[in-house]
Amino acid sequence: MNALEAYDLRKSYRRGKQIVSAVGGVSLSIAPGEVLAFLGPNGAGKTTTIKMMAGLIKPDAGMVRIAGSDPHRNPAALQKLGAVLEGNRNVYWRLTPEENLEYFGVLKGLTAKQARQRGAILLERFGLETKRKAQVQNLSRGMQQKLAIAVALVHQPQLLLLDEPTLGLDVEATENVKVLVREIASVGCAILLTTHQLNIAELLSDRVAIIQKGEIVAESTTRDLIRQFSGNAYKIETEVLLDPERMAELETIGAKVKDRKTIYIDEQELLYKVLEILKPIPLRRVEKDEADLTQIFLKLVGNG
Repeated sequence: MNALEAYDLRKSYRRGKQIVSAVGGVSLSIAPGEVLAFLGPNGAGKTTTIKMMAGLIKPDAGMVRIAGSDPHRNPAALQKLGAVLEGNRNVYWRLTPEENLEYFGVLKGLTAKQARQRGAILLERFGLETKRKAQVQNLSRGMQQKLAIAVALVHQPQLLLLDEPTLGLDVEATENVKVLVREIASVGCAILLTTHQLNIAELLSDRVAIIQKGEIVAESTTRDLIRQFSGNAYKIETEVLLDPERMAELETIGAKVKDRKTIYIDEQELLYKVLEILKPIPLRRVEKDEADLTQIFLKLVGNG
């Protein structure tokens, strides 16, 4: 059973005398242990979609299931969901990490004893044990974010919504959160990740869905999407300068030579011809021109 199933979600709003469509038929699913990067520019319908999935906004049409339960008809379905939302106060700053974990654990249906036990495990797992009795407002931004994720996990949800989890963090804190995301997924929790830091989305995600003007314009595994948008060009660098004869031979078959050490080819079929011409010259590197998620995103949303 998938941790999340969303089918044909639709939502419109009234703006003056006009009816404006915010989301027009979005369908998504996430399997246990999978990280789905849900990407889109501001105003694309991403936030509205997430709120419908989280049971915060009722869709005009469509269906949501969290581990098989409808959060709009069965509030108990929300016990299977954890969330860290950017721009929201995810924890109480005047409480300690221990107190936050116990409070939110009980709120999510655990007994006080269960919440304390789970809290102790999470504090140790997230490297917060020595800060367990410090007020949250006195913790670093990175520690506050780790605590917010721990609080979202205290009741062991099957689906975790992470909205901009690394926004505003320094390099070390960002690396810590990235490690945590992969660890959380590795034990079977499905993760819906939203971020404008597309290099992080590329690194962490198993699949990508891109929304634009309320509709999904691309959905695929991250590797397949990158492969789809990558070209057939190659760059080859040699350790030594090329002699004029080899340079002329390379240019004859359609290769471009720069600085007598770098060769560019536009067609994959030329690669082995070039390598044959270069023998026995030592090579520094052979690189395939590969798109990254930022380039793909800009192409798809029309800003590239």
